[in-house]
Amino acid sequence: MKRNLPSGHYNWVGCGIQLFSDFDVEAIHCSTLEVLEKTGINVKSDRAIDIFEQAGADVDRENKIVRIPVWMVEEAVRTAPRKILLAGRDPENDIIVEYGRVYVTPFGTGVTVIDPYTGECRPSTKKDIEQLATITDYLDQMDVCWDTVIPRDVNPHTVCLHSYEAHVANTTKHMFVSPENTETAQLLIEMAGKVVGGKENLKARPIITGLGCPISPLTWPEFLSDSLIEFAKEDLPFLVLTMAMAGGTGPVTLAGTLVTINAEILTGVVLSQLVKKGAPVIYGSSTTNFDLRKATATVGSPELGLISAGVAKMAQYYNLPSFVAGG
Repeated sequence: MKRNLPSGHYNWVGCGIQLFSDFDVEAIHCSTLEVLEKTGINVKSDRAIDIFEQAGADVDRENKIVRIPVWMVEEAVRTAPRKILLAGRDPENDIIVEYGRVYVTPFGTGVTVIDPYTGECRPSTKKDIEQLATITDYLDQMDVCWDTVIPRDVNPHTVCLHSYEAHVANTTKHMFVSPENTETAQLLIEMAGKVVGGKENLKARPIITGLGCPISPLTWPEFLSDSLIEFAKEDLPFLVLTMAMAGGTGPVTLAGTLVTINAEILTGVVLSQLVKKGAPVIYGSSTTNFDLRKATATVGSPELGLISAGVAKMAQYYNLPSFVAGG
């Protein structure tokens, strides 16, 4: 099992960043609670709406709006685990995600590659996934494997299944997977269960983490809710990865964007805990700012780094494992 060095642990002379005071963090939290309780979240899944309503949330079924009371949010934050095992196919590649400890994964879901032999920019294939998974498996600096690229040479309705097959056969590290609906979530869990000798072994050896993205602002698509429900039922980790764009699909200010994405992520924390208390969930963001001149998402901008630092701070406030985009 790997436990990488924790961040900020050693007493050394250097620089650091402290974006918010304790008062600022509390203000973002309180503003988020107000958004969740008064404005609400657009939840597209009827299954999820039923779960929220049965638990005591205020539900507007006609408009698919769920308003989550403060007590429900705070109870979910208390029961969500603060540390999570991400198991590898090889136990030597197990990692524990916990306070202050930093791990690295390649980013995911690219749709084109530059062919290393011809130099051609072409659509990515399942073979590319196999090769990239092998590289990720070899690199000690990479702790977790992801859907590095999309296999565009397979049936589009089974992309996530082909992707997991290509990855798991070529890496012994933990895998993030991206189910597209209830059925593919169940199939991915079944496939992972076969790898560890039966689905009943997955709770002790969770070799996959589900992953899905809300649609900013404040919308939970059906596939995301239904996938999270399936993973929570099986006590498997799920990464809620919001991808707002400040100035586009979120407020232009850093604090305002954090309120929006915090509301989206906490909705997933609440839903996971309503399905099964103690279900592991990861507080995640790949949020950046929107270039108003060129109408593009400026991935790698200084603002992305600032937002990611703010997201990590909020996750620490809730004692939740976090995932953020790098520059």
